[in-house]
Amino acid sequence: MKLSVVIPSHNEAENLTGTITQIFNALSEANIDHEILVINDHSKDETRKVLEELTTITPSLKILNNENSRGYGYAVRYGLEKYNGDCVAIMMADLSDSADDLVLFYKKMIEGNYDCVFGSRFIKGSKVIDYPFPKLFLNRFANFFINISFRLRYNDITNAFKLYKRETIDGIKPLMAPHYNLTLEMPLKSIVRGFSYTVLPNSWTNRQHGISKFRIKEMGSRYLFIYFYCLIEKFFSRGDFKKTKNPHRNDR
Repeated sequence: MKLSVVIPSHNEAENLTGTITQIFNALSEANIDHEILVINDHSKDETRKVLEELTTITPSLKILNNENSRGYGYAVRYGLEKYNGDCVAIMMADLSDSADDLVLFYKKMIEGNYDCVFGSRFIKGSKVIDYPFPKLFLNRFANFFINISFRLRYNDITNAFKLYKRETIDGIKPLMAPHYNLTLEMPLKSIVRGFSYTVLPNSWTNRQHGISKFRIKEMGSRYLFIYFYCLIEKFFSRGDFKKTKNPHRNDR
């Protein structure tokens, strides 16, 4: 099963070498057939130059330029129209996600034949380094609120690091979130529409270079929009978008 890794990148020239090298080495050592798609999201720094240099030593790396408007969601959605794998992982360009976790997620998907493998930074076995307290507080509050209203058994729904089968991606389209609220839309739609999933602990490390593109004030209303959109589908769509067969058990 071929794995695609979609990485949106806006002005991440300082981080890309470490990120791509770690992912490529981990997947190659595990003998996982893969491609790495970096979506250059209207960068103004030397992102393009760094990526072109990396292609000379990373045969599985492909560079795509986001032809949509700038934004995390737009860039990821562009990548999800271009990948060739049987499953696809969404990862960040800033070295916050672990390549070793990606290998474990991939093996777990094959082992359990799950439609999705979700990461949690807040269960036994996870590791979080230097998470800014204001974001941590809002993260835990938002996830608690979402868990209650959607009756979930998953405590890190907004975690961007997730792995999906191609059939799942096709089943949750059309995707509409243009920014970081896509991290909420994709897993909520997957769960609401009956795709099987399991949850694994994952590591998260705060970026060492550059500035986070996430802006709390800008994202609040956008997250609420996606939240209500998915909530309405869950309780009022009468199962019209449900996966027809779902024999797998959701667990941790």
